[in-house]
Amino acid sequence: MLSGETALNRLVDEVLPFWIDHGVDLQHGGIRTCLDRDGRVLDHDKGVWQQFRFAWVLARCLRVLEPRAEWRSALDRIMDFGRAHAFDEDGRMFFHLDRTGRPIRKRRYAYSECFAAMAYAEVAALDQDASLAAEAETLFRTARRVMTEPGAMVPKATSVRPEKPFGHPMIGLGVAQVFRASIGGRFAEEVAASCVVEIERDFVHADLQAVLETVSPDGGVIDHLESRQLNPGHAIEGAWFILEEARVRNDDALAELGCDMLDWSWSRGWDRTHGGILNFVDLHGGPPASIEHDMKFWWPQCEAMIACRYAFQATGDARYRDRESAVTAWALEHLDDPEHPEWFGYLHRDGSIASRIKGNLWKGPFHLPRMLLVLAILDGTVSAPVAVDGLLSD
Repeated sequence: MLSGETALNRLVDEVLPFWIDHGVDLQHGGIRTCLDRDGRVLDHDKGVWQQFRFAWVLARCLRVLEPRAEWRSALDRIMDFGRAHAFDEDGRMFFHLDRTGRPIRKRRYAYSECFAAMAYAEVAALDQDASLAAEAETLFRTARRVMTEPGAMVPKATSVRPEKPFGHPMIGLGVAQVFRASIGGRFAEEVAASCVVEIERDFVHADLQAVLETVSPDGGVIDHLESRQLNPGHAIEGAWFILEEARVRNDDALAELGCDMLDWSWSRGWDRTHGGILNFVDLHGGPPASIEHDMKFWWPQCEAMIACRYAFQATGDARYRDRESAVTAWALEHLDDPEHPEWFGYLHRDGSIASRIKGNLWKGPFHLPRMLLVLAILDGTVSAPVAVDGLLSD
């Protein structure tokens, strides 16, 4: 396992400098995340998710660690770029920009809005900026409207087989928890409560011992190849969100729910032959729909390390400490680059490297630095963030 001190040192001395030194664009602003293993820029295009994810990481580090000038400079460059270029005329956000900020791609989802809301909230707390806090809540409200209001999001398919994803209530809960620790607000608490109910009611199926990634609108199983596909990493991430909610509420029933989600997803997702968390598994044990199902990506390992730490602290059950030790040892052996900072992102099932890249539009400075920071906080090495009162009118 990583101690809080080790996690903090890796974050401050290795991971943050890697992305700031190699990714931050001193000419046009923002951050480039398509990097080779040594930090060489492979593509100057910029993902909107990664702009605001890293802005959130930097702002939180500035709040709970120390006011380092290089972190603040990077944060300002990224926020200024994102605010200037990430928004379309309709108020929705783009997904993919070129180096100068011209839009390449816009997706129907509202994840860009969610990550921007997180960053705005964290920076608002850092700077005690009520105007920015209000913008953060507006972004969060937009995201929730798109994700929950019928017809607000362009459908992925026809109405023949309607479905809804686990990702919507999961990210809703995650953003609400960021608000709780930064700017607070009644709306965020209402969203948190609603998302917990939806996750437990519709996506957690005790009869199947599974957390479903996709369900019918009423929470039913959609018994088709793609819909049967489970995402253990997503479910494990959702588990630690639930465990955080249980900690805040001092709710034993929620802690049990989070542990069930972790237990079932670990049982299905941990590779008993090679170690590591698999990308996808089939609900009934058949061949999963995705061809990359048996690869090992970096982020599920990060989520498992956090979730196991939460579960051990909630229960004292040594199984969770053993699991954290197992996934940590596997990740450090296979994902950790012995020559350069930051983890590799994409491995074959046996742990061999599928691609040496350190980032792209999907992988950037978020899951690994968040994991390191959360472990340092849970370990008591770093103090947990506290919301700044009075930034929102409610």
